[in-house]
Amino acid sequence: MKKLFHSLLVANIFLLATTNFVQAQNIVWPQKVIKIIVPFAPGSFTDTAARVVGAEITKHTGQTVIVDNKGGAGSTLGTDALAKSSPDGYTFLLTDNSFAVSSALYDKLPYQPSKDIVQVSLVAEAPAVLVARLNLPQKNVKDLVHTAQQNPNAFSFGSGGIGSSAHLAMEAFLSQNNIKMTHIPFKGIASAIMDVVADRVDLAIGSVGSTAPFIKDGKLQGLALSGSHRNPLIPQVPTFAEDGFPNYKMMYWFGVMAPAGTSPDIIKKMNHEIALAVQTSQVMEVFKGAGVTPISNSPAEFSKIVKDESQMWADIIKKSDIKANLN
Repeated sequence: MKKLFHSLLVANIFLLATTNFVQAQNIVWPQKVIKIIVPFAPGSFTDTAARVVGAEITKHTGQTVIVDNKGGAGSTLGTDALAKSSPDGYTFLLTDNSFAVSSALYDKLPYQPSKDIVQVSLVAEAPAVLVARLNLPQKNVKDLVHTAQQNPNAFSFGSGGIGSSAHLAMEAFLSQNNIKMTHIPFKGIASAIMDVVADRVDLAIGSVGSTAPFIKDGKLQGLALSGSHRNPLIPQVPTFAEDGFPNYKMMYWFGVMAPAGTSPDIIKKMNHEIALAVQTSQVMEVFKGAGVTPISNSPAEFSKIVKDESQMWADIIKKSDIKANLN
């Protein structure tokens, strides 16, 4: 009797597991409107990426994809909205490096990045570009670093605010080369770039999109960019590696995330839709115009990037003694 009971129990467990697997494999998704939250105001590349990738997903699935801009509080407002959304597979987030920065920068967040949110796929990456005012005597990174090492805080750099990606991108460079510069925070990287153009601030690090127009118009010096190769929008700007600084690997990334608890099968399907979308000519053309590279990867690969970057930024923030709050 015991053997019979045990056999029936095993059979039932196997049947239940098999049924659940089949049901998971047969999930029909999507069946209604998909919302992508962008934790920034309209007009940012993150917003653009969400709209063009969303349009391709709509074409392929037949379901409308809408973009919901929830900017504010250093991107944490929109991210919190995602964390508190139903994990039903119809709400996603398209964000950037600020996700990893926030988890390292703020002591108290209204959500737990590693527990409340899961990664789906990257959609793009772009190099960081170090730019200088035209009248700065130093015309390459070697001369800049050499002079800065001899004259601490002699140079100023602008950023989009304390703890912004542009701020930490520069702090990473300063930390690697044991140099110090005077930080001047602005309300957005665009304002910082304009003050470099106006010859009031020495340096800034920005994306290709925020810097290339000024470099091409001869209003900024492009000293170096990250990544393994030069960017076609500004081919005259060498890589950091070319100039003797191969360890500077800061890259801007943009990726899709979902609330924790979202079905792994839906995550897999959304990942597949993103991979298809970023290979379309429409998306590639828009991304190329912004100086970014379309890319997709697995949820596990994306999660590792976020984990590694969060630790990297935590180390830089601690070493640089950066303090910030959400108020």
